[in-house]
Amino acid sequence: MSRLESMRRRLTAQIDGINWAAEKIEALEGDVLEMGLGNGRTYDHLRQELPGRRIWVIDRILKCHPSCVPPEEDFLEGEAEPMLTRLAQDGRKMALAHYDFGYGIKEKDVEEGARLSPLIAAIMHPGGLILSQQPLVGFEQICGPDTIAPDRYLFYRAV
Repeated sequence: MSRLESMRRRLTAQIDGINWAAEKIEALEGDVLEMGLGNGRTYDHLRQELPGRRIWVIDRILKCHPSCVPPEEDFLEGEAEPMLTRLAQDGRKMALAHYDFGYGIKEKDVEEGARLSPLIAAIMHPGGLILSQQPLVGFEQICGPDTIAPDRYLFYRAV
């Protein structure tokens, strides 16, 4: 599979996964967290699918498309550890989190996901969902929508 085909598969998985998760969390209280803003495409889709939810965003720097800049009070700029800790200290609980951090080096990405997992768990509402390209630990892994290959995207439920 070419890198271009892989990207198409990833984008389709993100869209289908977010749409699926938005339905699953309808009755669940809590905010939404986008970990890794990048260009802002996923954040924009979260805004579209979850218009009534507050969407927090964590990224090292703000460098997204101008139409995807989150409100200043919802953008946490910096390294993930202190930003996740801040959300926990403020008592924030997430119904949905989208994990999109990564260096593009599998071993490093897996290590970071494992390191951040307990911090993510601390801010998740029980029963909340986490969508991730990287493996996370300490969550119940669940099946996502049928349209997504099990190895393309990972789905977790907070316990």
